Amino acid sequence: MMDKTIAVLGAGNMGIALMRGILASGWGSRRRLVASHPKAARAAAIRRDLGIRVETSNRDTAAKADILILAVKPQILDAVLAEIRPAVAPRQLVISIAAGFPTGRIEAALPERAAVVRAMPNVAAVVRLSATVLCAGRRAGRRQMSQARKIFESIGLVTELPEYQLDAVTGLSGSGPMYVFQIIEGLSDAGVRVGLSRDVATALTVQTVLGAAKMAEVLKTHPAVLKDQVTSPGGTAIAALHSLERNRLRAILMDAVEAATARSKELGEKTR
Repeated sequence: MMDKTIAVLGAGNMGIALMRGILASGWGSRRRLVASHPKAARAAAIRRDLGIRVETSNRDTAAKADILILAVKPQILDAVLAEIRPAVAPRQLVISIAAGFPTGRIEAALPERAAVVRAMPNVAAVVRLSATVLCAGRRAGRRQMSQARKIFESIGLVTELPEYQLDAVTGLSGSGPMYVFQIIEGLSDAGVRVGLSRDVATALTVQTVLGAAKMAEVLKTHPAVLKDQVTSPGGTAIAALHSLERNRLRAILMDAVEAATARSKELGEKTR
């Protein structure tokens, strides 16, 4: 894999997070990583920042790749596929991270033998803590899935699921960092409200979230059990939990995941 050139079409937030993660892992080489961005000024800025080749032409970028990662928005993916079709080689591995865009539609737009894998990472790729789900298209075999897994394992956890579950994955972990950022911001604001400085409130919040997540990961205990370990009779945590339940925190989170899942399905419908 170290001798493979990886091209990322669409060096936006997710594409850059993915490339930063690959480079930070030490697995990916700058000379084996190339990207595209349609705006020359932005392409030059990314080139300076990451130290990689950045083109303004998707077709030119695709022609340089052994493995092609489609990191463009689903609304423009049809146009990008039409643009790069002449540059995609037979049996080339094409990985799409476009939300809601099915592998079958990508396969239909590319040369007949191109192997397509769909991936749903999240923006935590930038710190190599992404949660990524992979699914194989019709022509992606064990070798192609192994290559895709190698790329995404360099930036975090990887799981394989059937494609029909990808919209739910998008709603949960794909959009998931946003939910956590909202919670961190809210808890930091709460700390300020009860008298802490902003710096202290944010630092304590971030460490608390990290610690709780690590406990859940290491102990592999149901979160309800972990919650019960914190809520002593008549204590502060049970008083706080009462407030959370009264204000329907869990229902709000469930509604948010459902809304994001529905939007992913909607994006898929709009591309057909």
